[in-house]
Amino acid sequence: MEIQPVTLSGWGVRLEPLSAVHSRGLAAASSDGELWKLHYTSVPETDDAAVAEYIQAALAGQARGDMLPFAVVGANDEVLGCTRYYEIEPTTPTLAIGYTWYAARVQRTHVNSACKRLLLGHAFDELGMATVYFHTSHENLRSQAAITRLGAKHDGVIRHHRRQKDGSLRDTFAYSILREEWPAIRDRLEQRLAGEPLPGHAPD
Repeated sequence: MEIQPVTLSGWGVRLEPLSAVHSRGLAAASSDGELWKLHYTSVPETDDAAVAEYIQAALAGQARGDMLPFAVVGANDEVLGCTRYYEIEPTTPTLAIGYTWYAARVQRTHVNSACKRLLLGHAFDELGMATVYFHTSHENLRSQAAITRLGAKHDGVIRHHRRQKDGSLRDTFAYSILREEWPAIRDRLEQRLAGEPLPGHAPD
């Protein structure tokens, strides 16, 4: 099974296959909150070269077949951030969702819930995944809380798993959702989205 680039949309958010056309928007989103200064995230710095390198690395993963990166786009075609499928294992089949970041102004809004509903729905309902994983740094408490709130199970901690941007060793917090757990999580996500305001949008 080869996973093809696809556009996913709903709940006031559109996930587009990442490309160079998103460069300027990604730089603006990264600068909102100076996200690139966080050493435990994958957010690129805001200069043209750094953003281009970030996109090229993501697309290299897509060419290998183990990643599928998306630009997160909101109202007025504004780029709000980035996310991707990665560690795609079609023979199992499993994948992970991560490399996710959003401009500061849309954090703690409907955007993350909408993106996870779209990504998980496509992974389980269209791609037939058995399991979807999430991995985050031991230092990224906000990400840990968001994944737990989603309903993913905490599988454990992989100690000193990889290097962070500042060279420090990261303990990776690992979470997962099984296919049979998805319907209940889907329903909770949709209930949450129904109760959250979507500025400038009606629900799709």
